[in-house]
Amino acid sequence: MVLNSTHHIKEQKQIISDLVGRSFTLLESLKMKGIGSKRMIIGEVSPNLKNYMNNIADINYANIELRTGGILIFINKGLQNFTWAIPYYQLVMYKTNGASIHAQGKFIHFKNNKTFKENKRFFAKMLDQKIKYDEQYNFQGI
Repeated sequence: MVLNSTHHIKEQKQIISDLVGRSFTLLESLKMKGIGSKRMIIGEVSPNLKNYMNNIADINYANIELRTGGILIFINKGLQNFTWAIPYYQLVMYKTNGASIHAQGKFIHFKNNKTFKENKRFFAKMLDQKIKYDEQYNFQGI
């Protein structure tokens, strides 16, 4: 679900919390050595995300925040901010000349450049969190 997060609205905060869980506490984020990625350059997006990108030849940036039940992708378009909330059970990630995140019939591809390489540890942390989340629902013997 993509929300316009330029202005803070209480209802949106509740929707995000219901969808991807609460944010990590300060102590938890310190133990994890951070819960947010550095800014990355967007290479390509699915057609249903094109209207959230800059139309001109500007570079599009996004960053990711980990939550207890999913991730938030923050996209900047001029003076507007958009938040794409993805629960872990919908998250699919591919490593193809950068990284590509797929969910809800949409995808976003991050270019393989210096900013992407700086986030290599973050992506490993994100996959670890997804595995921890999936292990809650691991039913053996069925």
